[in-house]
Amino acid sequence: VAYQGINLDTLQFMVDNGIFTDTVDFTSLVDARLATKNDLVKILGRGVLKSKLKVSAHKFTETAKLAIENAGGEVVIL
Repeated sequence: VAYQGINLDTLQFMVDNGIFTDTVDFTSLVDARLATKNDLVKILGRGVLKSKLKVSAHKFTETAKLAIENAGGEVVIL
C-alpha cells in the first residue's frame, strides 16, 4: 500500500500561514492539496511541530505520533 507522506514541518508551515488552526483531518489535507481524495495519508516525523493539533490520518510514524502528543495534540487513526 502506497501512502502519501506529509511531514510535521509541512503541518507547522500550514499552521503558520493560517491554513490549519487546531484540527487537521483528511478533508482539510485534501482541500490544502497535500493529498487527493483517493490517497492514504501517513504523517512523517521530519521537522518540528510547535502547535497543538488534532491530526487525523491513516498512519503515523512513531516519531510523528510522539511529536504531536508532546506538543499537546492528539492523534486519530482513520
